[in-house]
Amino acid sequence: MGDVIPLPQRREPIGQPAERSVDRPVQRPAAPTEAAPLWREEVGRVLRQERSSQERTLADVAGEAGVSVQYLSEVERGRKEPSSEVLGAVAGALGLRLVDLTGRVTRRLMTRITGPVCLAA
Repeated sequence: MGDVIPLPQRREPIGQPAERSVDRPVQRPAAPTEAAPLWREEVGRVLRQERSSQERTLADVAGEAGVSVQYLSEVERGRKEPSSEVLGAVAGALGLRLVDLTGRVTRRLMTRITGPVCLAA
């Protein structure tokens, strides 16, 4: 996964040359105390939460999705980075569309953001 790169604060008006003092070091933001969760970890949490809410077993969902029980377990624990095809199959077995799954994961991740965000396409 990529690193968060802080953007420099511009204090002078746009179009004015920035004066940079060699004596003044660039200040970096403090490192977060808690590591941001990985996408695969949140995907796993959402899948496990949905499966549990439906009171279904790993074997039931894995069989319907066409994956092994062991693989689904590793996906739910955030140990494996599943392909979009596997995610679609597991989500479908749970009655979700892939867009529903990604929306839930995104909402969970967005609630954990504590600082500025720069999104790139």
